[in-house]
Amino acid sequence: MRNRRAALAAIASAASLALTLSACGQNSEGGSEEGKGDSKGATIGIAMPTKSSERWIADGNNVKRELESKGYKTTLVYGEDDPDQQVSQIENLITQGVKALIIAAIDNKSMNNVVQQAKDADIPVISYDRLILGTPNVDYYASFDNEKVGELQGTYIVEKLGLKDGSEKGPFNIELFAGSNDDNNTRYFFNGAMKVLKPYIDKKQLVVRSKQTALNQVTTLRWDGGTAQKRMDDILTSAYKSERVDAVLSPYDGISIGIISALKSDDYGSKNKPLPVVTGQDAEVASVKSIIAGDQSMTVFKDLRKLAKVSADMVDGLLNDKKPEVNDTKTYDNGAKVVPAYLLEPVAVDKDNYQKVLVDSGYIKASDLK
Repeated sequence: MRNRRAALAAIASAASLALTLSACGQNSEGGSEEGKGDSKGATIGIAMPTKSSERWIADGNNVKRELESKGYKTTLVYGEDDPDQQVSQIENLITQGVKALIIAAIDNKSMNNVVQQAKDADIPVISYDRLILGTPNVDYYASFDNEKVGELQGTYIVEKLGLKDGSEKGPFNIELFAGSNDDNNTRYFFNGAMKVLKPYIDKKQLVVRSKQTALNQVTTLRWDGGTAQKRMDDILTSAYKSERVDAVLSPYDGISIGIISALKSDDYGSKNKPLPVVTGQDAEVASVKSIIAGDQSMTVFKDLRKLAKVSADMVDGLLNDKKPEVNDTKTYDNGAKVVPAYLLEPVAVDKDNYQKVLVDSGYIKASDLK
């Protein structure tokens, strides 16, 4: 009888232990089930750079929508181009107990401490479009083929000036602009464009009259259109007395708007002084309108809907013990590790194909372009 009672007590004790473990959320391997196989309903933190740019508003909304369609909750914050504010926001998200972070960094060198905090809390980090540098605590990178963006911009200039296929036309005057010096993508965009343009600069078919050709001479802090406008004003005043600008390499639509404002202030766009070829990136509505009007020449379209889906899929995979899909494991060395990446293809857009690429695909409403 005593043995039977002892056996029953042991069974009851084991059952009680099992219930305790279950209540604590432990799986058979000792890890927490929350955020793993049963991750639905978990909150994901999304940190975007600024609401002053149309594209980042779209990015935030797209990522939020994709994650919520998968059953997650989201907390979306904007750092308003202040790196310290963004770091503080991410620290708050970690404190709130988010299960993953998607970060589009304002300053990609300012994240080391905060992503270490995420690592310590077992929170995976997806670097969104802008690669976070100098830390091993970035799990995956979702972006576009950034060097290809620059190649598309450079190729458009070469083709519009009639330099392609060995033509000896020229010389044409060109000025170079690049993105923010604290954004890792700036280097890829610029290098891609210069891969195309430099042979023509070396042959003097393209001439940079300002002599500002090095990356550190042509960057535009925070991608700011006003800063670009002032620099273009200065270049026109100092380097273009009787000469005219034939092309401007601009990496981003907001910068392009500033450049075009400076050019128009110098009488470009008039009957006797046509605007130069001006590139761009992101297919923002204001710039697509500018392209339709014949001011900006082109933009590079990056389908942010697809980027949001890739990022949400990465989070969903990580939180459900599945390896996220990547297509680049060699290119993006952040100084501490090569970050596995999924890169999407950018598309050149101008007056000839904006309808098909942007409107017919549903990316921009036709009514928004009127």
